[in-house]
Amino acid sequence: MMVKHAVARLIYGWLVLVMRTNRLVEGSVDLPGLSRGERSMITTTWHGRHFMFACLNRYRVPLTIMVSRSADAEMNAMVLKLGGIETVRGSGGRAGQHRAEKGGASALIQMKRVLDADEWVGMVANVIKGPAREAGMGVITLARISGKPILPVAYQTSRRIVLEKSWDKSVINLPFGRAASLAGEPIHVAADATDEEMEAARQRLTDELNRIHDRCDALLDGRA
Repeated sequence: MMVKHAVARLIYGWLVLVMRTNRLVEGSVDLPGLSRGERSMITTTWHGRHFMFACLNRYRVPLTIMVSRSADAEMNAMVLKLGGIETVRGSGGRAGQHRAEKGGASALIQMKRVLDADEWVGMVANVIKGPAREAGMGVITLARISGKPILPVAYQTSRRIVLEKSWDKSVINLPFGRAASLAGEPIHVAADATDEEMEAARQRLTDELNRIHDRCDALLDGRA
């Protein structure tokens, strides 16, 4: 366990270095500042683009993020804790489908309780090992049962390594460059939303996340 904690500190230190040495380009949004003076929302981004969010809680506002129950996600949770972020363990890992679904439902209920206290939460939008840039129903369901809007967010750096062979094309952000951060249009889901309306919200979220991530890349790569 001591080794894991040491590794978590190294990872968190690296993320802080990246954050502090990348200058935000014009047109970026101060993502940490969004939580100040605003009613709570459900922040979401793509898996593989989520690593930097461990050090975005600059103002130490109450923030809870859902992470998988898998062994790999244990390190994620430890790094988030160093950034002043609480975690809720959701479905995932090697559990069977029924157990995974039960774990996911329990996690959504815990996240709803956090939102009921008017605190912010976050979760990745896509299903783990599913399509890389397609939102799942988990975040849509949380918005429906909580009455809170979904806020799509994106962060990217000019210097980065893309793991092309990973299922989500994970990005390792590098220090000493420029950064872009954006927030999309909030997405609301009615408490009595039909299956068709839930699917429409899921597609809107997919489109909005892809739009702001592509916009971040364009701002940094000179295509804006």
